[in-house]
Amino acid sequence: MAHQLPEPVAAGGYDVHTGVALGGAAPAAPSLGLEPPRFCSGCGRRMVVQVRPDGWWAECSRHGRVDSTDLEAER
Repeated sequence: MAHQLPEPVAAGGYDVHTGVALGGAAPAAPSLGLEPPRFCSGCGRRMVVQVRPDGWWAECSRHGRVDSTDLEAER
């Protein structure tokens, strides 16, 4: 059974690092996994992000919260 990514970082219509519609060039640091998502992939809204020593969490006002530990299973 495939694991499903939480809505704020699932494949949506918006880039999670820039907030623009998909199809453009992505910045280098986020594509290397060095930055947490800043925008919701489902709606393009800016998320509240908290970076901690062991990871991060990001919360969309419409789609909820995702934690970096939730994504570890996807690696």
